[in-house]
Amino acid sequence: MFKFSEIVGHEQIKEHLQTAIRDKKPFHAYIFQGDVGVGKETMAKTFVAGLQCQQGKDEPCRQCISCHQLESGNQPDVVWVKREKASLGVDEIREQLCNTMDIKPFSSPYKIYVVPEAEKMTEAAQNALLKTIEEPPEYGVVILLTSNISELLPTIQSRCLTLEFRPLSNSIVEEFLRTQGQIPDYLAKASAAFAQGNLGKAMRYAKSEEFIERKDSILSLLRNVERMDLTDMMTVIKDLGTRKEEARDYIDLMALWYRDVLLFKATKNINQLLFQEESSHIAKEASIRSYEKIEEILQAFEKAKVRLKANVSFDVTMELMLLTLKD
Repeated sequence: MFKFSEIVGHEQIKEHLQTAIRDKKPFHAYIFQGDVGVGKETMAKTFVAGLQCQQGKDEPCRQCISCHQLESGNQPDVVWVKREKASLGVDEIREQLCNTMDIKPFSSPYKIYVVPEAEKMTEAAQNALLKTIEEPPEYGVVILLTSNISELLPTIQSRCLTLEFRPLSNSIVEEFLRTQGQIPDYLAKASAAFAQGNLGKAMRYAKSEEFIERKDSILSLLRNVERMDLTDMMTVIKDLGTRKEEARDYIDLMALWYRDVLLFKATKNINQLLFQEESSHIAKEASIRSYEKIEEILQAFEKAKVRLKANVSFDVTMELMLLTLKD
């Protein structure tokens, strides 16, 4: 269990939540919005622990009965709503949340419900939840965690206090990886840049052999675009994984490499490159690509991510993106 003082970044959100704990005035319903890995769940756990902590301070003490119960997952007045299928249905919301909200807390000041991946709630489930948060009991607190707030009904959004978890600066992430994660400098820098301010992603990348292998495969593809045909490139891409999350990751990696190409073309300064070990390949690419073409390639990466989010066919999305590299 974390304390607020141990959470990296998100200072305004921490201050707001600590004030709510200190004043004993939490809002009845929150939306924690931000990318997967940005720190929403850690913040929710810390906030919940602080609200229920028996020491009555604005930090969880980690010593009282409630804190120990939360650590072991047995706090009777905190419910993490579980989802068995791809979507969270109305029956699950009613059974785990709506039907028990009116039962007073067993041993704590609040009855708290946390809904991970709240965007997975069906419309019927959201409408059932809406009735509960429209007139909640004084002790009731609901926290919706989501990486896609647009999937939540406007009526749900209007009745919740939304806290937006934004990416951290690369320097903060890099420093954390070096000092707290004991990650070597070069890998800390690459992981921080690749994660684009997402500390959870950065930690995962920095400690993942799979990420390093994936990075090497992508860089090999980019070095050899001229010699590879579209079929060969698609084979490499599919071998890396076809899930949306995986695809977004390696598209981001390609974009960072081409940003280095653009930077080198403009400055001829190797020291500013993220992929300094790739400097000869980046210099070559910069010499044969115009500024307009590099911008077109970078835009193709962004379009590919938009298409994936809109559930356009993986093969079609990747082929269109790779064609831009080949043109």
